[in-house]
Amino acid sequence: MRPIALLMLCSVTYCSAAALEVVRPILAQSDGGPPSPAGYEYIAGETLFFSCRVAGYGKTPEEKVHVAFSVQAFDPKGVPLTEIYKNEMVADVTPQDKEWMPKIATEVQIPPLVAPGTYKIVIKVEDMVAKTNGELAVPFAVRSKMVEPSETLVVRNVEFFRGEDDAQAIAKAVYRPGDAVWAKFDIIGFKYGEKNHIDVSYLTSVYAPSGKLLWTQPEAAVEQSESFYPKRYVAAAMGITLLPTTKPGEFTIGIVVTDKVGKQTYETKQPFIVE
Repeated sequence: MRPIALLMLCSVTYCSAAALEVVRPILAQSDGGPPSPAGYEYIAGETLFFSCRVAGYGKTPEEKVHVAFSVQAFDPKGVPLTEIYKNEMVADVTPQDKEWMPKIATEVQIPPLVAPGTYKIVIKVEDMVAKTNGELAVPFAVRSKMVEPSETLVVRNVEFFRGEDDAQAIAKAVYRPGDAVWAKFDIIGFKYGEKNHIDVSYLTSVYAPSGKLLWTQPEAAVEQSESFYPKRYVAAAMGITLLPTTKPGEFTIGIVVTDKVGKQTYETKQPFIVE
């Protein structure tokens, strides 16, 4: 008689299948597009499109399915990239729909200045009918600029360019009179306030070979922002145009950075040559 009692209980409450699972995860570069190939590296700032299916759900005697879920992406250290996405689905499933599985689809905006590495999307599902849970972590790789972390304020990756929009730095910082001189650098090691607020400013100057100050910014460039994901570094730049009468020698660009939140200051000087 015991098996009969169990069968009656199932018919009154719900009929369940196998354990609740997240299956068929797909990462794509466009909405509804083909899956990204194995080993594909997404670029910092890119939008990733994700979808999956839910298997092993239960049904009510009225053939209804009710599944709740959440999706959230995390960086290699486990810090959330975006706010958690939550939703739920209620659907009628007929016996003819025995192969049907609920679909979860959303997109993940990868912040523009994240570190390179292996990230993950964590999907959690809950069967509101069968009272079961399932979870799956889907890894994905991100390619981005490498800026070495620092516990204190510092300037990294000082590079010289011939034009503001140039992507490739010059091998040697050598210029001629009348040339444009562009320097780009990264600021890292600043502190965060509430809501990942940052307040970083930098002032650049140019010094003659004698050490005499030739030029300085009229006012400091300021980066003030808040974000869900902490901004990892500040990408900075400065540019000047040399006078046609500039005499050859080793000149210097001075950089002074201030972090108001962390109450830190950092200074560095970088040489360039005029031939």
